[in-house]
Amino acid sequence: MEIARHWRLQRHRYALVGEVCTHCGDKIFPARDVCPQCNAPAKTPFVFSGKGEVYSYSTVHHPPEGFEHFAPYVVALVRLVEGPLVAAQLTDVEGEDIAIGMPVEMVTRKLYEDGNKGTIVYGYKFRPVIDFDGNPGRVSKPEAPATRPAHRSLRSASRVLAPVGKAHLSQRGR
Repeated sequence: MEIARHWRLQRHRYALVGEVCTHCGDKIFPARDVCPQCNAPAKTPFVFSGKGEVYSYSTVHHPPEGFEHFAPYVVALVRLVEGPLVAAQLTDVEGEDIAIGMPVEMVTRKLYEDGNKGTIVYGYKFRPVIDFDGNPGRVSKPEAPATRPAHRSLRSASRVLAPVGKAHLSQRGR
């Protein structure tokens, strides 16, 4: 990754900054400038809380080039409390301990090193929510987010997970 692109994406990687549609109120991540719900302009920045729950997950056993030393690892779709689905790696948890609906929170972690250039790229991952006593915590349910048809979420999920593999794909039954 070139360094200029790394700096451009820094806000999105470290703080989960997306946008909110001023027309319908839909919260969008990643930022797209046009609301996918109503097609109105959406240029108002919105900082997501980083709290959510596991919507679906898959264990990657055959990773893309550059990620071989992380395998196997778990990639999840996380439903943020504000509504959007975010694809990210899960960390600080073993694969057998992951469950649909498990509360998670965003953390900033090393994603990879950029070869000979020596750039270390950090970004967001999610880990289980932990209270001060080391016990699993709870994530408050979102206020009624903008509703989307179920088929849209499933289509988005398959598009996001398709490149990384579907070895142990689990999906919330609705």
